[in-house]
Amino acid sequence: MKLKLIYLIILTSFFSCYKVERNCKDFKTGQFYSEVKVGDVIYKSTFTRTDSLQIETYEGKVDSTLVRWVNDCEVIYKTINPKNMAERKDVHLKVLVTTDTSYTFEYSYVGETNKQKGIAYIKK
Repeated sequence: MKLKLIYLIILTSFFSCYKVERNCKDFKTGQFYSEVKVGDVIYKSTFTRTDSLQIETYEGKVDSTLVRWVNDCEVIYKTINPKNMAERKDVHLKVLVTTDTSYTFEYSYVGETNKQKGIAYIKK
């Protein structure tokens, strides 16, 4: 019994030391491309982000959104010229994990619980 308790303590302390890296400031501005998987389909886009604006190209269409950072790892996007009701909804994006060249994120319409995940890469 004591041996099991010791193993449990060791395993717990090992996993509690794991820290997810989030250097979100490195990704606030720049040129990126992203991949979002919805079901079996992967959607790819490229975008350029400044402190206040993001311009994205997806399937030959260009879309511009205003950027408002909530904190270093969360941002709200507001479409500048919405063409339908869905585009009028703001999007909340949260950076979950970062690496030297990418970040994993989740996003949803503001106030909705259904979230999608994706990865954005620094464009070189």
